[in-house]
Amino acid sequence: MRESVEERHERILRLVRERGSVRVGELAAALGVSVETARRDVAALAAVGRVRRLHGTVTWPTAPLNARDARLARRTPRNAPGGLVLGMVVPVSGYYFRSVIQGARRAAADSGIRLLVGVTDYTSARDHQHVATLLDAGVDGLLLAPSWALDGPDEAEAAPFAAPPVPAVLVERRIPLGVPGSHLDRVVSDHAGGAALAVRHLVQLGHRRVALLARHTHTRPAVREGYLSAVRALGLPDDDLSPDPVGPGGRPDDIGGDRLLELIGAGEVRAALVHTDIDAVDLLRRLRAHGVRVPEDFALVCHNDETAALADVPLTSVSPATFAVGEAAVRLLVRRLEDPDAAHSAVEWLPRLVVRDSCGAGRAPARHDGPEGHRR
Repeated sequence: MRESVEERHERILRLVRERGSVRVGELAAALGVSVETARRDVAALAAVGRVRRLHGTVTWPTAPLNARDARLARRTPRNAPGGLVLGMVVPVSGYYFRSVIQGARRAAADSGIRLLVGVTDYTSARDHQHVATLLDAGVDGLLLAPSWALDGPDEAEAAPFAAPPVPAVLVERRIPLGVPGSHLDRVVSDHAGGAALAVRHLVQLGHRRVALLARHTHTRPAVREGYLSAVRALGLPDDDLSPDPVGPGGRPDDIGGDRLLELIGAGEVRAALVHTDIDAVDLLRRLRAHGVRVPEDFALVCHNDETAALADVPLTSVSPATFAVGEAAVRLLVRRLEDPDAAHSAVEWLPRLVVRDSCGAGRAPARHDGPEGHRR
């Protein structure tokens, strides 16, 4: 059976992970494909930060540039006006940040700017390692999504980023007021606004109680803020079923799923907002196992739209404008480089509500869109 592109990409990732560094010609030989095919595959993986490609060599994205590659990066001709090279540090190259990286790459390419991406796997030590490597490679500015603690950053975590040696923009991260670095330019999704949009939609469908089940992530505080704001404004009870988090990794079946089933059985709650979409898919399976039909018996909306459309019952979702976040971050950084004295900016994008089958709203309207974005 012919190997799919996705299967070939997985083989490339395994080879790069095992060997640490491999040339494109060696990959082609190992895969049994042409050098041109291997080059296209590597380019596709590098575009979303899953590998690093530099002068014919492919490495794992979390590996620091060696002395030779850093030297070559500094010497690479720059085609952009002013010769700009930007560095981007993100916690992962997949799931939520895949589209953020793609947006940043598109904006950089449109302006003739070179973008180097480092992936930290949520390891704070790698934040500093990648920043140092990118600075050594001669980048003119940085796009930063640090691997801070989920309730962070506190002053100690924020301090190393508070006065970067080159202009920097925070991407999907905020530093609290009063903490060093809170003045930095940033581009974020309005997750609170997205959660409120979901609650209002469920109320428009006739629900008078909406539960919240949210896994402990960097996004959860904003999701809860928007949820609480909406239920208070609409006169609904607070049905946040997520207990106080004790760490990352909780899922709806152990952070409120049992209580939700009790409320469903008592006929008290027939709708929920779940963060994330992966957790919502898990919850959908659990509801079915207990004889609860979606959307006939229960309406489900998830926050994040990476896998929602693939569920057995396609999930209505809050869909953050991740591609736009990446694009805007590059443009804001270029603005900062062109005018270092410009007023600092916080760009915030409001997610869309993508209506599918799980909330029981039917196929019309297909979408209920909020404003595309706004500055504040």
